Amino acid sequence: MKKLILLLMVCPFMVFPQTLEELDFIAPINEGFIAVMKGGSWGFINNEGKIVIDFRNDLVTTEMDGYKYPVFKNGLCLISKESDGITYFGYIDKRGKTVIEPQFLNATNFFKNKAIALHVLKEELGKNDVLGKNVIRYKYFEAVIDIDGNIEHYLNPKGINVVLDKKKLLIPPKVTSKQITNNIYAVYTDNMNWRIEVIKN
Repeated sequence: MKKLILLLMVCPFMVFPQTLEELDFIAPINEGFIAVMKGGSWGFINNEGKIVIDFRNDLVTTEMDGYKYPVFKNGLCLISKESDGITYFGYIDKRGKTVIEPQFLNATNFFKNKAIALHVLKEELGKNDVLGKNVIRYKYFEAVIDIDGNIEHYLNPKGINVVLDKKKLLIPPKVTSKQITNNIYAVYTDNMNWRIEVIKN
């Protein structure tokens, strides 16, 4: 015991290795980060085993090889946030900082610096004189976004009507389009088939 006290006095800044215990899940490494779950919350460690993003409840999981865990793609990870009972999606960077605010009804991971997100637009149809209220309609569009969250292209220009009510929108609508390459997309149509859309850079 005296030797240990003497050692601590001589080396007061000695660093002991960090140990993470009682983890529920450890994901494979992805972009230098490893997702770890504890008590239903997710965090990230780096390839030295140090926590770089502390455990939190807003990280969105992605199915990979039969398992679901959060991942970084193009340096960004999906997060979700609830507002008035509706879930919105955004992204954090590798510092854990929100870089694209949760604003989309759903979103995909980035691929070649692009993602597909469900962007909601509000349209005022007029005024109900009896109730004294504006008549509003919401639509969402499958939009191609860049890593700054800017919308570059709408894949379904007509949009899809949606009721922004927690009782009617119990789960997020699905993203039906798929990114094939950095500029080719497969878009699922109203006729229940596919069309190829090429976006010029």
